Amino acid sequence: MKYILIILITLQGFATAAEMSCDVPLELKETSYTTPWQRYNRWKQNDWKKYANLRHDVYSPISVPQNIEILSKGNPENGKKLVINRKRGGGCVACHILPDTALPGNVGPNLSFMGLLGRSDEYLFKYIYDARLFNPITVMPPWGANQVFSNIEIKDIVAYLQTLTQFIPPKDNPATRQIPTDTRDNLDPFENPSIFSLDLGEELFEQSCQNCHQKAVENEFTTWAASMPKFETRLNKIIGIEEFITRHTLATTGDKHLSQSEENLALAIYLRYLANGQKIAIDDSDANTKAAIKRGKTLTQRKIGQLNLACMDCHLKSANKWIRGQYLIPTAGMYDHFPTYRTSRGDIWDIRKRFQWCGVATRANELPPDAPEYGEIEVYLAHLNNGHILNVPGLGH
Repeated sequence: MKYILIILITLQGFATAAEMSCDVPLELKETSYTTPWQRYNRWKQNDWKKYANLRHDVYSPISVPQNIEILSKGNPENGKKLVINRKRGGGCVACHILPDTALPGNVGPNLSFMGLLGRSDEYLFKYIYDARLFNPITVMPPWGANQVFSNIEIKDIVAYLQTLTQFIPPKDNPATRQIPTDTRDNLDPFENPSIFSLDLGEELFEQSCQNCHQKAVENEFTTWAASMPKFETRLNKIIGIEEFITRHTLATTGDKHLSQSEENLALAIYLRYLANGQKIAIDDSDANTKAAIKRGKTLTQRKIGQLNLACMDCHLKSANKWIRGQYLIPTAGMYDHFPTYRTSRGDIWDIRKRFQWCGVATRANELPPDAPEYGEIEVYLAHLNNGHILNVPGLGH
């Protein structure tokens, strides 16, 4: 009967396959997450409102060239400390090869012999202060313009770079570093702790959902997750599986499985697990979904945070390169394994937490889990991954 209703609604022009059917009960007024939103308990949360995020595009003009003629010569010893300081935006070694450093990146050029290139102090100072003076679309953060380093500290970094007058092959060359591959079985509970969350999800489904969805494994949910997220006309935004779980259970059973809670993640994993082996198939046949995908693409190109980085700076321009010891993967294959267990954090992340953490890394204020902006990025990313096979829960570092 449910499928007959959906077909009738579609034929009458009230919904398309790409949109959430209006006959599905959803709680439309309450937030789907804990309020007030807090990133983590006991986490020092800085406010980066001076800089753009995915909701507010704060104008960040290219700075005027700085006058450094009155500055005395910098301190190269202090400069050497600053280029490896991970607390100051990752340090130069995150993207550049430098002598005597561990896990250098190769997003930027090799700096180990910078002093041989004949660059003036003024040139190097300006480039570090705001590389947009030379390349408006650079991926290099404007270290001085966005106040990560002071003028004196940049002067010290320049002094250090000018001492590098001998090419030294890196101890750990990112150009020849082995690309990480994970051969672990993500569905093995001895390898992937989130399998126990899968068990909880199945238990919750049997308790709360089985009355209406008695044959979920055999029919509707064996493909449903592969078609999500979708546009919800009643909320005028894209909603993903996690938000759907919250709003649908609130409207039907009264259970409060808020986004990123243990129960929400468990059900999200279980519903995707039922569709494992299916190809991601985002339907963009309606105008709302097409527009959301277009906005999502634009958001992935927006420079955000104190470090002035966009999603595609890392996952398009710098894809298949290294930022410190982390390999920057392209967008293909980025979506099909979420929610995933992050061994580095000992935690299960849904795709929205991944987006939030990128905001943390770029020093931009993140948004709550059900933010429309995250939905648009999610549907754009899912659209780019059409044809990839669902394999949930994932496992990664």
